[in-house]
Amino acid sequence: MNDLRETALTSTAWPFEEARRLLKRVEKAPPEKGYVIFETGYGPSGLPHIGTFGEVARTTMVRRAFEVISDIPTKLICFSDDMDGLRKIPGNVPNQGQMAKELHLPLTKVRDPFGTHASFGAHNNAQLIAFLDRFGFEYEFVSSTDCYTRGRFDEMLLTALDRFDNILDIILPTLGEERRTTYSPFLPVSPRTGHVLQVPTLERNVGKGTIVYEEPDGERVEIPVTGGNVKMQWKPDWAMRWAALGVDYEMSGKDLIDSVAQAGKICRALGHPVPETLTYELFNDVHGQKISKSKGNGLSMEEWLTYAAPESLQYFMYQKPKTAKRLHFDVIPKAVDDYHQHLRTYAGQDAVQHLANPVFHIHGHNVPDSNMVVSFAMLLNLASVAHAENKQALWGFIQRYAPEAMPETHPDLDQAAGFAIQYYNDFVKPHKTFRPATAAEAAAMADLASRLREYDGPTDDVAIQTLVYAVGKEHGFDPLRDWFKALYEVLLGTSHGPRFGGFIALYGVEETVRLIEDGLVGRHLS
Repeated sequence: MNDLRETALTSTAWPFEEARRLLKRVEKAPPEKGYVIFETGYGPSGLPHIGTFGEVARTTMVRRAFEVISDIPTKLICFSDDMDGLRKIPGNVPNQGQMAKELHLPLTKVRDPFGTHASFGAHNNAQLIAFLDRFGFEYEFVSSTDCYTRGRFDEMLLTALDRFDNILDIILPTLGEERRTTYSPFLPVSPRTGHVLQVPTLERNVGKGTIVYEEPDGERVEIPVTGGNVKMQWKPDWAMRWAALGVDYEMSGKDLIDSVAQAGKICRALGHPVPETLTYELFNDVHGQKISKSKGNGLSMEEWLTYAAPESLQYFMYQKPKTAKRLHFDVIPKAVDDYHQHLRTYAGQDAVQHLANPVFHIHGHNVPDSNMVVSFAMLLNLASVAHAENKQALWGFIQRYAPEAMPETHPDLDQAAGFAIQYYNDFVKPHKTFRPATAAEAAAMADLASRLREYDGPTDDVAIQTLVYAVGKEHGFDPLRDWFKALYEVLLGTSHGPRFGGFIALYGVEETVRLIEDGLVGRHLS
């Protein structure tokens, strides 16, 4: 066993903790299929969203960690539950009248309202595949419809039929009294209408592999449970999928804790071990309320990617999956800067330290270098004082600060400059609030401007920060953060900002003197 593997076996990074749980499971009973299966699930009644991204990204992190500590091959299945019946019409699709006529059909039988694919399910599956490919995930796409209709689930469906009563014993105690009287783990697909029917099972014939149910008009129909003639209810379906595909690991949100528990019991009743599972916390909005797609109170993946690169979103997803986190626009700048700080740190770390660095879990062994010589937070403040409308305006300042930097050689920085302009205009500019300086603050700022006018020392972050620090200390600011807060509020219109010395080095000494002079006479207030 190499040193890296030995280190990984004691690493406290959560993907390695998960990977070790999984390794313990497969060491006891190596998978007969010859590889370990990780699974993520997707309901294609809507488009992929930030939760889909988070689940695939985090599962990939655990998979990558497992591959460090074990030589057992792995596979990631991205499963689409596309045989589900269409229960309601999404509000964001065209041709809603057409879709209204096709309620209760399997999603792969509902006509595509966009007119681009064979079905609505196929359309959304294509969106999922394009989405996953966009981020470079390695996976096998698996369709529920294909599994049901092409026999991949047949053996397990027959087992479920044989153990029908065992499944009922697990599920019925979790249901209300009225629902218990009609519940069946099997949902027939009507040979007459094609609808996925929520009806009781009147008879089951294990020897023939069939069930009998009643159509809405009262006709009794006998159909096989194989060959795509039935779809299982949600919790039995999840368990049956685990068993039929041999899933070894799957994570899910806190809202599915009960579903995981019931599916686990059913999976055991079907004679198969339950996968290792991780329950992750859900995201909250700016007010601490759970994010809901129907409320639209969260931050979508598309919105995040309007203001930052996808790696920053992966970094955000990496952090403490079992802890609830606010998912709002104001987390983006910090996520970007923290991600690049970890990239810079990685370059100087040894192999052991690499495993504890979040960027290893994002990129594996191919961690790129960071060329962000200016932080995202600094770019936001630069956009503010420079009144920049495009990233080219920022590059004039950037190249004076870092002459070696060019858009061609620093693509991350060039991209971030464009993101910063967009973010500043949408979120910072509308909420900027300047205030006049107090007498004590004005005296200190005038002193700072005077010293900057006469300054002939090095124009690097550290030297200028030392000067700014000295002015605040000499003018009696205690704590000194009040001095920097005053600079931000009077000169930048915000209570928070980057190291002010770094800002001066980037924006320019003469430019900062003029900024202070304007602030002292209240020009920013108009």
